[in-house]
Amino acid sequence: MCDYSLMALPNRLALSGEELVSHKFQTGAMGLISSAEGKLIDEAAKPKGLMQRIRCLLNPPHMWQCTAVCVPPGARLSVRDISSLLQREISLQGDVQEVTFTQTGAGIGFRDAMRFSNGREVSLQRLSEGQRVRVLSLSSGEESTPAIEAYLVNQ
Repeated sequence: MCDYSLMALPNRLALSGEELVSHKFQTGAMGLISSAEGKLIDEAAKPKGLMQRIRCLLNPPHMWQCTAVCVPPGARLSVRDISSLLQREISLQGDVQEVTFTQTGAGIGFRDAMRFSNGREVSLQRLSEGQRVRVLSLSSGEESTPAIEAYLVNQ
């Protein structure tokens, strides 16, 4: 659901249909946050004007803790902006893919992963920061809806 490294952070369960983005947390782990929170981080990271840039260099702004969004195993996701390197490495066609969220092994370390339609599993840690993810359904048993199908066609 959420890697151990994210359990100490504020967290919540994902919502069906929600837009998420990948984010590198203070722990160093890659996880998911709401896209709205991602936009706030982007805006805060862009100092405006010379004086504000100088202030940020001399006194970096306090980074608030983002809320990790936990995805249950079996959830269906649409992952966008997949790097060409990852596409080649695991034989994907295109930068938008529907995946099933899964967990690998019961050992210590990063367990959150995505299973692609070709059967390849990739750790969530391999996502690029800011990569967009949409929650299509929270379980693999949910039927596809016209809204989900329309979303996939338009991406």
